[in-house]
Amino acid sequence: MADFWTWQLTLQTALAALVIGYLLGSIPFGLLLTRMAGLGDVRNIGSGNIGATNVLRTGNKGLAAATLLLDAFKGTAAVLISAHFFGEDAGVLAGFAAFIGHIFPVWIGFKGGKGVATYLGILLGLAPLMALIFAIVWLAIAFTTRYSSLSALVATLVIPVVLWILGADKIAAVMALMTVISWYKHRANIARLTAGTEGKIGAKG
Repeated sequence: MADFWTWQLTLQTALAALVIGYLLGSIPFGLLLTRMAGLGDVRNIGSGNIGATNVLRTGNKGLAAATLLLDAFKGTAAVLISAHFFGEDAGVLAGFAAFIGHIFPVWIGFKGGKGVATYLGILLGLAPLMALIFAIVWLAIAFTTRYSSLSALVATLVIPVVLWILGADKIAAVMALMTVISWYKHRANIARLTAGTEGKIGAKG
């Protein structure tokens, strides 16, 4: 874990990375896209979430796909922009800030999504191979169970372990923290999964 304690950051670059990450992450694409499409407030249907899975419950697959991509790429953008200007460690920090921004966006009362797509986008910026592994795990669980939440829970659990095994201690630790937060945000889903009442992928709200 020695790598975890050697952050190459100044206070100024750390703050810049946090601001860039948070502002990008806090853009509520799911809410913006559904409103622009005339579908109202996506928070009033299904789980009340602003993420792609809930957008899919509007019945508009195109908007759901766009939400997924934009929520992912805002995480990727936060990592790449900060890493380009301030170094790799700033990219890691900005990725974490983007994740927090997505979950707790100031623009809509700090009530955002659960961070799964943004988690994936951050991985794409930090460790592209891990993003592929995440996608494979997510798709495998989703294909066999049709539970988006279960797919996310398993995928976010696998990634920090694989990163740690590969020796990427710093990224593993940050992703593990993001996993804990994501699982906390999924606590209602976990309860419904346990009770057998969780909605499946494609079910309308």
